[in-house]
Amino acid sequence: MRFILAILFSLFSALALAQAVPAPTLAAKAWVLMDHGTGQVLASSDPDARIEPASLTKLMTAYLTFSALKAGTIAADQPVPVSEAAWRQEGSRMFIEPRKPVTVDELIRGVIVQSGNDACVALSELIAGSEEAFAALMNREAKRLGMTNTHFTNSTGLPDPQLYTTARDLALLAAAIIRDFPEYYSLYSLKEYTYNNIKQPNRNRLLWMDSTVDGMKTGHTSSAGYCLVSTAQRGPRRLISVVLGAASDTVRAQESLKLLNFGFQFFDTVQLYAADQALSQFRVWKGQVNEVGAGFTSDFVLSLPKGQAEKIEAVLESRQPVMAPLQKGQEIGTMKLSLDGKLLGEYPVVALQDVPVAGFFGRLWDALVLWFKSL
Repeated sequence: MRFILAILFSLFSALALAQAVPAPTLAAKAWVLMDHGTGQVLASSDPDARIEPASLTKLMTAYLTFSALKAGTIAADQPVPVSEAAWRQEGSRMFIEPRKPVTVDELIRGVIVQSGNDACVALSELIAGSEEAFAALMNREAKRLGMTNTHFTNSTGLPDPQLYTTARDLALLAAAIIRDFPEYYSLYSLKEYTYNNIKQPNRNRLLWMDSTVDGMKTGHTSSAGYCLVSTAQRGPRRLISVVLGAASDTVRAQESLKLLNFGFQFFDTVQLYAADQALSQFRVWKGQVNEVGAGFTSDFVLSLPKGQAEKIEAVLESRQPVMAPLQKGQEIGTMKLSLDGKLLGEYPVVALQDVPVAGFFGRLWDALVLWFKSL
């Protein structure tokens, strides 16, 4: 429920939040700042512009690998054959070799820390049989996650005219990794990894610059520029920053940290309503009871400009007539929230308990009342 609400919120709130708290100016082609707990986009610039993702593509390669591990179709200690195609990959590598054993666990570290193109291809061939088939899985998963402006053609991010994504889609993907695979997420904070007697550092400079940063991935090609998806947790709040098309490694790190600091400094995450809190009682027709509590089945939290929570205006609307039978969690209304006259979002309000259907005479009476009301 919270994830659905967060997506709905992001569609409405970006403009209102931007007007309340002007965003910083960044030296990048496109960028997004997202609150992981609510899914809200707190600030952005060209968030839906199609860009070349470079090695940020490897976030999806890792996501599918984690999915395969969770499903049990592969194992962390499983030896992986290294094909000539994987071995001969250009660009960044972890230096796997065809006749040297390598495990899934080692390849994952090679992807995340060393950004190894060879590791990506080896994993894609293991999971899907070929990199082409793996790319099809990547696109299917992107669609499921709501990445509507993304298309993958390979597992590495090497340039291809049909390989593209957006800052917003990359933020959704980063959030999905953190949410769906907490058991593997800590790998993104590793500062170095050694394989084949070759030690390589993590290219994410923020891991050294700010102790609250614990991920996620860098990317660079001459056409894409310098890109960075980063995330930091300070107290209970986690923010995700996506900075694309910076001029240098130093600039992408500086601008990413600037964006994260902006989000932590100027926004708070506020719980407006508790799980199963009845916000109102809605009239129920043809049920064993005449009213049902309306609210949310999980804590309702929002990221708001600091000090603005008390200014939120709420309008609760019932979708009458609400007819029995009802199941807990069934949508029965809408909550509209505004800040300074600007619509922040519309959220589905649900029944907080089951309402069985009434007996024959109860249904007949309510049917007559509804008929008279319709006259």
